[in-house]
Amino acid sequence: MDRTLSITLFQRLLGAEFYHLAPAIKALHGRRGEFRYAGIASVRRGRGLPKALLARIARLPPAMEDAPIAIRFSAGSEGETWQRRFGSASMQTHARIRDGLLMERLGPCTFGYRLVRVGKELAWTVERARLFGIIPLPAKLFDGVRCRESQDDAGRYCFFVEARLPVLGLLIRYEGWLEPDDETGSS
Repeated sequence: MDRTLSITLFQRLLGAEFYHLAPAIKALHGRRGEFRYAGIASVRRGRGLPKALLARIARLPPAMEDAPIAIRFSAGSEGETWQRRFGSASMQTHARIRDGLLMERLGPCTFGYRLVRVGKELAWTVERARLFGIIPLPAKLFDGVRCRESQDDAGRYCFFVEARLPVLGLLIRYEGWLEPDDETGSS
């Protein structure tokens, strides 16, 4: 069997660094196939018409506090699909590897993230962005995008995502925790 087919996208991108991450992060990103996680999330959105329009185009979730979140993962050797449900709002992204970056498509934009282990946490930084897959956007526009994965004291996978844009300020911030969903068990 080809070794590249048996490891996950995150294992391929991070190499040996993957095995130094917190157990909850390794558990989530070390799985293949179909599986679900569920937990609680809070979402804060920036105010104003331009921000609302951008959030709608990107299909970002509305503001909510301590709402249920469920994510259905479909992880294969060629890519991953994450179908998130924040309360009643859904958000789907597709991820794959290209040029050593995790490429994630969100609405009409594709972002290229550099993944970096920081202690036992995982940080994502935007290095590349394209609109409709063909129009390059300056990565500098996304310096205010911060993504961090960690593990809390209860051993749960935790996430923090914040997007601040030049001039506009806060577009969205969402954070929370996830655990494997008992309906699907652990694979």
